Amino acid sequence: MPRHRTIPSNRSRAIALIAAGAFSVVGAASATAATWNREPARAPAGAAQAAAVIARPAIAARVPRSQATPQASPQAVSLAVRAFQIRATQATHAAARWQDDRLRAQRRVEEARARARAAALAAQSQAAQSQAAQSQAAQSQAGQPQQASTPAAHPAASGSPEQIAEAMLGSFGWSASQFSCLYPLWEHESGWSVTAANPDGAYGIPQALPGAKMASAGANWQTNAATQIRWGLEYIKGMYGSPCGAWGHEQATGWY
Repeated sequence: MPRHRTIPSNRSRAIALIAAGAFSVVGAASATAATWNREPARAPAGAAQAAAVIARPAIAARVPRSQATPQASPQAVSLAVRAFQIRATQATHAAARWQDDRLRAQRRVEEARARARAAALAAQSQAAQSQAAQSQAAQSQAGQPQQASTPAAHPAASGSPEQIAEAMLGSFGWSASQFSCLYPLWEHESGWSVTAANPDGAYGIPQALPGAKMASAGANWQTNAATQIRWGLEYIKGMYGSPCGAWGHEQATGWY
């Protein structure tokens, strides 16, 4: 067979290949078109979201400024600070009142203890006075001079300061019951200490101010309990009439 007749065969093959390629392109284009046709179905949801996002600033812009969070004014802040200060002051006053009540309660307990001790000493004093009265009566019946009453004016300085003071009450015209007032009075002032000294110059059991005043009762006023007590009882009698009068003034004012 001659060679030039093979050309139509080659052309047919080329045409067949071109046709196959065209069909492939058409198929791919159809598939792509089908995909594009399905995509718009989801578009409205995305579009609605985008529209909502775009609309938010516009909605926020239409909100009145009056609906915004209110800001505290300077007057409101000042009133709040003042209210806090008032509550703090009230708390401070309440604490001070509580402290005063506690101190008063402690003082009442101490006074009750002092009265109990004074009552015990008063009982001892009454017994001693009873014995002294019986002794004086016996001496009077025996015809002895009545000079035994002289020690009543200046009792012998024996025993504790409390016992000496209790024994002197009768020489000032007071009953033994006055010791229940005298004991807490001088217990509060000096603790019945002969050498009790106060920075303001008060000294001794009765806290004479100044202490040198007690020299009128004796030269040994700085160390002798009887001298100090005698001066103190004379002072009480001249100023208040009795130890209970002095103790009442002490309780009312804090001094006598």
